[in-house]
Amino acid sequence: MPGMHLMYEDGGKFGVGRVLSQSEQAWQVEAPSGKRQKIKSSHGLITFDDPHPEQWLAQAQALATTIDLDLAWSCAPDDEFGYATLAQDYFGAEASVQEHAAALLGLHGAPHYFRRSGKGRFRKATPEVLQQALAAIAKREAVQAQINQWAEALTQGECPEPIAQEAARLLFRPDKNSATYKALATAAKRMQRSALDVLREAGAIANPYAFHWQRLLLQHQPGGLNWPNLPELPAEPTQPTATVAAFSIDDSQTTEIDDAFSLQGLGSGEVTLGIHIAAPALSVQPNDAWDAAIRQRMSTLYIPGGKVTMMPEALVQRHTLQAGRATAAVSLYLRYNEASFELLGYESRCERVHVSHNLRHDQLDTVLDDAFFANPQTNVPEDHAAHAEVTPWLQTLRWMHQLARARHAQRMAARGKPDKGNRADFAFSLLGKTDELPDGSERVDIGLRQRGAPLDLIVAELMILANSTWGQWMAELGVPGVYRSQAALAPGVKVRMSTQALPHAGMGLACYAWCTSPLRRYADLVNQWQLLACIEHGKTAALAAPFKPKQAELLALIGGFEATYAGLQQWQLALERFWALRLLQQQGVQQAPGQVIRDNLVRLDTLPLVLEVPHLEGLARGTRVVLALGEPDLLALTVSARSTGVLADQSPAGEDEDEDDSAASAELSVTIPPDQDTPDEAA
Repeated sequence: MPGMHLMYEDGGKFGVGRVLSQSEQAWQVEAPSGKRQKIKSSHGLITFDDPHPEQWLAQAQALATTIDLDLAWSCAPDDEFGYATLAQDYFGAEASVQEHAAALLGLHGAPHYFRRSGKGRFRKATPEVLQQALAAIAKREAVQAQINQWAEALTQGECPEPIAQEAARLLFRPDKNSATYKALATAAKRMQRSALDVLREAGAIANPYAFHWQRLLLQHQPGGLNWPNLPELPAEPTQPTATVAAFSIDDSQTTEIDDAFSLQGLGSGEVTLGIHIAAPALSVQPNDAWDAAIRQRMSTLYIPGGKVTMMPEALVQRHTLQAGRATAAVSLYLRYNEASFELLGYESRCERVHVSHNLRHDQLDTVLDDAFFANPQTNVPEDHAAHAEVTPWLQTLRWMHQLARARHAQRMAARGKPDKGNRADFAFSLLGKTDELPDGSERVDIGLRQRGAPLDLIVAELMILANSTWGQWMAELGVPGVYRSQAALAPGVKVRMSTQALPHAGMGLACYAWCTSPLRRYADLVNQWQLLACIEHGKTAALAAPFKPKQAELLALIGGFEATYAGLQQWQLALERFWALRLLQQQGVQQAPGQVIRDNLVRLDTLPLVLEVPHLEGLARGTRVVLALGEPDLLALTVSARSTGVLADQSPAGEDEDEDDSAASAELSVTIPPDQDTPDEAA
């Protein structure tokens, strides 16, 4: 068969080859590349004689593109037909072999007009199907034209409004099939730049704070922050009213007041300390509508200048331990030898507790300091704004402070390592804030607040006392709870959550359960449901508690809480970093002191910032240096820094030698959740 070539179909594609031999079952052909292959007889379609087969096929393909598909469809038979029939109807009865090939290629390339019925066989689409297909094609072409237009605008440094509105979503939670995403991806590819850089240069991110808020919302609360429609709260069950008067200690901004305290018998030799915890578990039941809404948040989010509460406002207002009223509470009463602080016994109750006063850290910390508690004769000045509120509680606070110091010393001894002190906390104040949440335009002030101040110590140690006592009690009754544990106080040994009462080495405790913040943490709400069963049923509580040992739902709740809680910590950390950089920008700060954490990481002394600083080789951890700072990038949350020298004063700045390096890395890179488990984590 000298000169004969075969056009064939192989895997949905068309090829040509010189015929070497032919049988009933197959053709043996040699492709223009020289490769020889066997083609089934049914796959061989057209034979032709041409010295340039590849050119012949290219000409046939070009001819196929000229076919008027509407005309071809109208002339095609209604029944099944072969490509030769269409070639003769369209090109004429004397259609050439190449025109037959063009008809085959044209039919094959127009599936919306003709569907295949076999090799070289077709059936035309119905008018209805054809119209739908053509409409879909027109829509796709219009969308593609829009994509091309938007991509071109982005490459020219202009941002189309639809893309600007979705900037954060396109970067962090994109629909990759959307036109906006495809346009951004196209522009980024053309410009050889990251999508973030493309949007930044096109002016799509006018407000970095709003961008970060939307980014974090998409990453950690993609369902948004609006509450669903919830039923009326059920009536509160009747509870007896305690005979004690209680007070709380919180910041002035705190509205979710979870805890209050009372003390009876002072001066008698035996005192009863009351720790009273708000009881939202009386109004919310596992798996009801309110619980489902709360589970979506799992924790209150605290950010500079605002917060997003875990619970709806109606629930918070019902159960917050507001001064001037009796509110339902789960109370832990601990009897102590007044002088030696020996624990003589304890009991738990569910009751209503009258809260007399809400004392505030920010009003009292400068007055009720270490010097005040060191001198038992000191009083609060009469002209102090909180004089009338705090004076009735001074002796109570003094005894509680002594107990807290004793408890802290016991824990540190059990911990096996001395207390090296704590880093300062930072208090953010936003000036000019008009809405409930900031918008990024406010002027920021960041002050230091040292951890471990007397009132802090009282609250922290009493909360730890309640959490460890209740955790042990639940374990003794066989009731599972949500526990925090740490196997050993050593680098790399993480704090874990589980349903078992295991030791917490970092806190020096036999066990530790989160129970004291049920208005603000979902793990505490779960434990409160379990505690209420313990209070009501005692030794049979394991049968009555909502969650049973090894129950899959409880384990799933722990996993969900851990993931959400880590995400909210990342959210808080990111916005704190934003405002710290904003302060540098607003005040024009060009240098700042800091402390080497490790390698090339430095923590600033007066701002909550960990910065990456090059060329710190040879400087030991804890070395204090001076950094020269560049212009903050509020979008990338970075600022360049370089060391200009080592400080002469090398006194430690509250370094915690047990700090996990991953926590410092988290402060530098806000994509890594920090491990913020500290000995006073309950506070």
